[in-house]
Amino acid sequence: MHFKLIITLVEDSKTNAVMDAARKCGATGATIINQARGEGLEKERTFLGLSLGTQRDMLMFLVEEHLSRAILETIADIAGMDESSGAGIAFQIDVEDAVGVAHQVASLTDVVEEKI
Repeated sequence: MHFKLIITLVEDSKTNAVMDAARKCGATGATIINQARGEGLEKERTFLGLSLGTQRDMLMFLVEEHLSRAILETIADIAGMDESSGAGIAFQIDVEDAVGVAHQVASLTDVVEEKI
C-alpha cells in the first residue's frame, strides 16, 4: 500500500470541520500542530508588534494514495481555500516509506479495493 502526506494549513476555527470532512473521505487520523504562522502575498498587519492575523493550525494526514485526491479536494471545499485569499493551503507529497501504519493498512484494504 502506498501513502501520500497531505499537509493542510487552516484557520484554527476550521480545524474540526476539516478533520470531520477528511475522516468521511477515508482519512484515518491526523497530527495537528497548533499556533502555526504564515504569510501570503501581503505581510500581516501588526499593532505594537502583535500580529492581528488569525491563528492557524497545521494538519498532517497520512492517507492511502487512491483516497488522497478526494480528501484534498474536500479539505479545500470545507476550508473555502479557493473562495478567498488567506483561507489556507493544502498540498500532498509522496511518501516513500512509512512504519507504524499496519493498523491503517488493515482497516483500509477493503476501502481501497473498492476504489481500484
